[in-house]
Amino acid sequence: IISCIIPTFNRAPLLQEAIESTLAQTYPHWELIVVDDGSTDHTEALVKQYAQQDSRIRYFQNPKKGGSSARNYGIRMAQGRYIAFLDD
Repeated sequence: IISCIIPTFNRAPLLQEAIESTLAQTYPHWELIVVDDGSTDHTEALVKQYAQQDSRIRYFQNPKKGGSSARNYGIRMAQGRYIAFLDD
């Protein structure tokens, strides 16, 4: 399994594009971990909507700790053998 990690902060429209891009992959063995750094837009609702439709998508909060911390948190939550980062 490949763990794809997206750190995000107030970028819901671009995040949606990144999620759609991941869903469009032909390789089926992946998980998508979205780590929210304290967004005040509708990021959480957006990701949770996708997560209800696809159990490979998971949402975590890592508020106000910065992009590097969000990436590291995503690594800790990853279940895959390989890690891939995707920026929104």
